[in-house]
Amino acid sequence: MSLSDQLDATVQQLRARIGDRQPSVALILGSGLGSFADRLEDAVKIPYDQITGFPVSSVVGHAGQLVVGHVDGVQCVAMQGRSHYYEGYSLAQVTFPTRTMIRLGASTLIVTNAAGGIGDGLEPGTLMLIRDHLNMFGDNPLRGPNDPALGQRFPDMTAAYDPELRAVARKAAAVIGTTLAEGVYVGLSGPTYETPAEVQMLARLGADATGMSTVPEVIVANHMGARVLGISCITNKAAGLSDSPLSHDEVTETAARVRTTFESLLTHILRNLGGTE
Repeated sequence: MSLSDQLDATVQQLRARIGDRQPSVALILGSGLGSFADRLEDAVKIPYDQITGFPVSSVVGHAGQLVVGHVDGVQCVAMQGRSHYYEGYSLAQVTFPTRTMIRLGASTLIVTNAAGGIGDGLEPGTLMLIRDHLNMFGDNPLRGPNDPALGQRFPDMTAAYDPELRAVARKAAAVIGTTLAEGVYVGLSGPTYETPAEVQMLARLGADATGMSTVPEVIVANHMGARVLGISCITNKAAGLSDSPLSHDEVTETAARVRTTFESLLTHILRNLGGTE
C-alpha cells in the first residue's frame, strides 16, 4: 500500500469519528505546551493508539491525542504531544500524523516546540519565531521513493517558514503586549542534550535554538504544499551557557510558566487567520 493510500485509510477512519468537520489549521503542540488543545471548542479527542499509523509518544508532557475543534470559528486539528525520532521511530513514522492532518484538509501548519537557547538574549521563557532551520538529524523524512500524489521529488525549502505567517504572529504578539524573538532552529536526533562543544559548533553554524523535533514535520508539510509557522519556547540555556545541568523537568516547568502568554498568542494568531481580529 502506498503512503497516499495509507493516509486515505487513516483519514477515512478519522472521518468516522469527526464527521464532516473541515480543519483549515493544524497544530503540533510540543513539550509542556499541549494544554492549548483544551481550549478548542466542540472538540473531539482521539488517543493516538486508536488511530492507524500514529506512533505513540512515551515522553512526559505529551498527552498523546488528536483534538479536532475550533477557536472562534477557525476549524483546527491539533496534536496534543508528538513522537520523536529518538524514541525509535523512523522519520516517516514521526511525520505520518502531520501528513494526516494536511490530508484531512489543513493548509496551514503551526508547529511548536520546547528548545534550548543558543543565541544572545534568548533567555528561558522567550518565545521565538522560527525563521529557518538546520536539519542535523542525519536523515530526511522524504528519503526513499517519492509519491507524486503527495508532492514533488525535490521540494524547495527557501521559504519553509512562511514570512506572511510570521507577520501575522508579530501582529498577534503586539495585540497581547508581548514581543517575539526570531531565529534559526536546529533539529538534532537526541535523546542526549548537546555537549558544550556541540553548542559552540551550532552557534558558529548560525543556530539560535536547538531541539529534537519540528524539522521533519516542517519538511513534509512543505512537501505537501502547506504553509508553516514555527514557534519555539526557549525553556533553558543550551549546554555550557549556564551553570545549571540540563533536565526535562526544567523544560516542562518553563513551558508551564509561559503557558498563559503562549496560549493567548496562539488564540490571537488563529483569530487573525480567521479574519476575526
